[in-house]
Amino acid sequence: MSQMPASARTALYFAAIVISLAGIKIAAPIVVPFLLSLFVAIICNPAINFLADRKIPRGLAITLVIFFIFSLFIILGGIIGSSVTGFQAALPSYEAQLASELEWVINKMASHNITISMDEVRAYFDPSKIMGLVTTTLSGFSSVLGNIFLLLLTVVFMLAEGQGFAKKLHFAFDDSVETEKRLDNVLNMVNRYMAIKTMISLATGLIIGFVLWVMGVDFFVLWALLAFLLNYIPNIGSIIAAVPAVILTFLQLGMMPATFVIGLFVTVNMVMGSVVEPKFMGRSLGLSTLVVFLSLIFWGWLLGVVGMLLSVPLTMIFKIALENSSDSRWFAILLSSDEEIELLAKELQEENEEDNNEANRTD
Repeated sequence: MSQMPASARTALYFAAIVISLAGIKIAAPIVVPFLLSLFVAIICNPAINFLADRKIPRGLAITLVIFFIFSLFIILGGIIGSSVTGFQAALPSYEAQLASELEWVINKMASHNITISMDEVRAYFDPSKIMGLVTTTLSGFSSVLGNIFLLLLTVVFMLAEGQGFAKKLHFAFDDSVETEKRLDNVLNMVNRYMAIKTMISLATGLIIGFVLWVMGVDFFVLWALLAFLLNYIPNIGSIIAAVPAVILTFLQLGMMPATFVIGLFVTVNMVMGSVVEPKFMGRSLGLSTLVVFLSLIFWGWLLGVVGMLLSVPLTMIFKIALENSSDSRWFAILLSSDEEIELLAKELQEENEEDNNEANRTD
């Protein structure tokens, strides 16, 4: 392999990726619960380590965390089920009200000699599709949580094997110091990213849900849950989460409250994304906006609703793995955001300056 030309190695890597993705697509019913279990285990691992550092046996720590996660899933499944059922029951009335509002706007524009057909508006702006997207997304996520026993059993085995997994990776690939550091770096960065992103997403959902509850918006729990889940998708996730909440606020309370809800989503996501997240996460693991959007489409096509929710974490893992290989680092750079490229350029410039200074001292 090392004697192959670089172009041949790259082609071989891409061929292996295509074959692997085809296999994942076929095995999606098995892969999706496994991936969800993996990310739950990654999120739970810091809590397990925290309890283990307090002299609590690891087995007992895993039991306590799994019991908490089981209770959380039961509550979450009940909330999703009841909220989706209630929202589906009320959806026809919301659609009729939204169509009435659109008709009023069209008539108002017609009075100013601006003629727009209602059929054309419905063709470009279908209320049932926009509001139905919410129930489709949450129903798909709820169906995955339905097999909770298998999901949590997989999480238990993953957490039990967690301590020895890094050692297995070291021996499986290469036991050199450089490879050991590279693998540890990948595992630590993914673990840290998922833990911090989950806490920030939870805070985002709680804040939005509380404000909507104070305002008296219907199904505020549903919109808080949607904000929590879609916050894993930066840039566009908050926009998708805001659309149904804004539309329902407009139908229920009017234009001014709906404008306030728009400002709420913008403010919360700007503060969380631009202030809180960089403070706790340190250097950004940034992806370009185009890559975020394409990853949403790609992982959604490959793995369904869960793939859409985990699109950025999955792409981040892929990017981190590429960064830690000299043969594939160029592809990781293509996935990076402009801020990440600027940091890399600055680091490269500093390295070149240090090399020049060292050469001058040697001379």
